[in-house]
Amino acid sequence: MSNQHIYLDNNSTTLLDSRVLESMLPFMQHQYGNPTSRHLFGRAARQALDQAREQVAEACGAHPSQVVFTSSGTEANNFAIHGMASNNENAKQIAVSAIEHPAVTRPAFALRENGYRVAVIAADHFGNTDPLSLEVALEKPTSLVSVMLANNETGVIQDIAKLAEIAKSRGALFHTDAVQALGKIPLDFSTLGVNAMTVSSHKINGPQGAGALILDKRVDIKPLLHGGGQEKGLRSGTENVAAIVGFGAACALIKDELASREKITSQLRDTLNMGLKDLGATIFGDKAMRLPNTSFFAFNEIEGETLVMALDRKGFAVASGSACSSDSTEPSHVLMAMGISPDLARGAIRVSFGTNNTTEQLNAFLTVLQSEVQRLRQLTAVAV
Repeated sequence: MSNQHIYLDNNSTTLLDSRVLESMLPFMQHQYGNPTSRHLFGRAARQALDQAREQVAEACGAHPSQVVFTSSGTEANNFAIHGMASNNENAKQIAVSAIEHPAVTRPAFALRENGYRVAVIAADHFGNTDPLSLEVALEKPTSLVSVMLANNETGVIQDIAKLAEIAKSRGALFHTDAVQALGKIPLDFSTLGVNAMTVSSHKINGPQGAGALILDKRVDIKPLLHGGGQEKGLRSGTENVAAIVGFGAACALIKDELASREKITSQLRDTLNMGLKDLGATIFGDKAMRLPNTSFFAFNEIEGETLVMALDRKGFAVASGSACSSDSTEPSHVLMAMGISPDLARGAIRVSFGTNNTTEQLNAFLTVLQSEVQRLRQLTAVAV
């Protein structure tokens, strides 16, 4: 990979912060105790886990006892869906929003094999989940509602507190996937009013291989993994100590740096959007409240995958949607839910900034983007 390649895909994963790596190294090189062991090495590992639990909890506005560590955000979502939906055998319906990540929708639909019905909550043209659609879904007994806090493609932020209040008034539990929100906007588990919340390490300059489910202790949840009884019996398996320590360290950095991260990325995003409008792009969800770092857009008659590869050859890494569904040639399901035409949706490109990105990089990107859009349009005209 060229040193000149510029990374603009921070919603898929982020660069590991050197300070986070430094915190992890002792547990990768010298400290190899199992946290369940009683000896000195085991106690040191347990102490490190406890500290990380406190750090994650503080970043999420939660209590350390509410943090259940997992291997990823995907596992935490599956844990929530399978473990919480089975709480109420008299309410065999799960409601998920139409803009959810596959890590929520696929486990939800998998429960149909166990007799569950899945209700899909509609979104409006701006990318907001429709409260009225949720109310209609809740006319049938529902055990669990899951709506993401911030969409990974459009960056649109949902009114989770309002949606959770509606769900709870009908006796349903509420889960939110907050993977994209952590580290980008203020996050407070108690204020959101949800029963469970998913977060992940590698989206906040922490290591891959660590996530967490923040869980209301009053909620009964069935374990997804059984074994040695780690995480108070809720998630068995020897903990990935180094990754969890890194997750905690990344969360600790949020406390002091969140405001500056928001400022840096929002300035870049706003400058990008001005340039995109000058080029005639359609920006999805731009009338809604969005994450400060994310822009999802398209150009008429230009395929998103084609433009992504063209930009990659010119030294810019961007995405055509969710990294977890990048093998699909279908238009973004998020844009389909928003009522965007399939032809325009197939052109969707996502740019997501990190604090390591600069104005100079953005200016270079806009210059190359203009050139590539013009070139591809000329090719399209010739083909026609």
